Amino acid sequence: MTQPTPPHRPVPAPPGRRTPAWLADAVIYQIYPQTFADSDGDGIGDFPGVLSRLDHLERLGVDVVWFSPCFTSPFGDAGYDVADYLTVAPRYGTNDDLVRLVAEARRRGIRIMLDLVAGHTSHRHPWFTASAADPDDDRYIWSDRIGAPVSHWIPAPGARDGYYLANFYPVQPALNFGYARPHPDEPWRLGVDAPGPQANRAALREIMAYWFDRGIAGFRVDMAFSLVKDDPGLAETGKLWTEMREWIDTTYPDCALVAEWGDPAVSVPAGFHADFFLHFVGDALRSLWGNAQGSHRADWGTAPCYFAPEGGGSMEPFLAAWQSASAAVAGSGHVALPTANHDFSRLACGTRTRDMTAPAFAFQLTWPTLPTIYYGDEIGMRYVPGTPDKEGAQLDDGQVRQGSRTPMQWDDGPNAGFSTAPADRLYLPIDPAEDRPTVAAALADPDSLLHRVRRLVALRRAHPALGAGAGVEVLHSGYPFVYLRGGTHLVVVNPRRDPAEASLAPGVAPSGARPLEVDRVTVEGSRIRAEGFSYGVFDLRT
Repeated sequence: MTQPTPPHRPVPAPPGRRTPAWLADAVIYQIYPQTFADSDGDGIGDFPGVLSRLDHLERLGVDVVWFSPCFTSPFGDAGYDVADYLTVAPRYGTNDDLVRLVAEARRRGIRIMLDLVAGHTSHRHPWFTASAADPDDDRYIWSDRIGAPVSHWIPAPGARDGYYLANFYPVQPALNFGYARPHPDEPWRLGVDAPGPQANRAALREIMAYWFDRGIAGFRVDMAFSLVKDDPGLAETGKLWTEMREWIDTTYPDCALVAEWGDPAVSVPAGFHADFFLHFVGDALRSLWGNAQGSHRADWGTAPCYFAPEGGGSMEPFLAAWQSASAAVAGSGHVALPTANHDFSRLACGTRTRDMTAPAFAFQLTWPTLPTIYYGDEIGMRYVPGTPDKEGAQLDDGQVRQGSRTPMQWDDGPNAGFSTAPADRLYLPIDPAEDRPTVAAALADPDSLLHRVRRLVALRRAHPALGAGAGVEVLHSGYPFVYLRGGTHLVVVNPRRDPAEASLAPGVAPSGARPLEVDRVTVEGSRIRAEGFSYGVFDLRT
């Protein structure tokens, strides 16, 4: 029997830090707007399309929807190259369409969050074209020589000589939030208090206020760690976000910031309400969901993940990261745990099919994190190898992201119900597999993954011991994974093909375990048996 880990207990928030009550109980759903629902037949998803599908989200039980970038853009990087932060891209509709969607979603108990690209703009943003024409404008980082990293310095356009610093692609010039370590020999390294960096801080507040005033509940901040340059320990970047958090707490206390940082132990104390465990930062999520079986990044190694049909993985990297993050967060925010996102592989990928992903959802929806469901994962949509590149999805370093961005599969009609456009005009092609799952088919099957996920979401809502605020104690960290939530609820997860058994310590379930949502798991006295690809949630109270 594995020795139990010390139990994790929730810690009260520090004085003065406000966290919206709605966030603590949130189940988040990420929508990639290009490929969710197309209302006008142009082959690209849009906000009226999402509005028409709110029944699905309400039925699923999610209460926060996060949209990937939806602002005006030349789409050199799928909208992460913003040309106007205050205007919805015409492909998705109008500002009024978004406001209408926000209001209707809220009527159904669903809040809307947007993606804020804070560290860079498009090279076609008016701020950049103005800066390129004015050598005295320091809203961006301009240099007369190539700095480090060499690949990020791009020849300057317009009246400028020299180069500008790009944050990601060359078409994404870095906004200047200053350098933590200015140096007189490199005059482009302005301090964080210089006029340009201060103007950009003010602009962030203006952008957020504009959308908060229109009902947006918060932002997921893209590359939130990337703002202040040459920033050892990200101390100055942390101070920037602490300033933003203090402003939000004072002016918009019911709104939230969620980071794409990948290190909750740093980002949450710095001011974010939540941060994600991510594949590309550390080992926490890779040890759970794994890689894309060779179709994603090439440098992630070959160690088996825990949620793989072959077994052989370990929960220890995740548990170590979780315990460290929980101690650092100390009640001031949350850790978010995604099934996937637009940048990495879906749960159904490689040797792991949709029929094997239910244990992963059972874990995600009963662990004390903020669960984030990537659109389509709830029906078992798969990562589709061989999907053609689109708007910068395929990167030079081996990432092939478009396979996780294919259109939502609604029914067995043309284009799986995503769009009435001809197939060759779709933003990305539909998964060609004959057995691709659809929402319609899943609704008709009481034992489908969709209905399991819906039941698990409802269970989390009905039992606070399964939510983010209750404690957790790991009782067995091998196969099956067994843990106690809130001292009252037992969870058993076996994501491998082979059955697994574990023993409970005396007194854990003294009078039996009442099943709440169980798939081929039995608890008899101190013995647990879990068949392959099984899970169980039990109430231990008499």
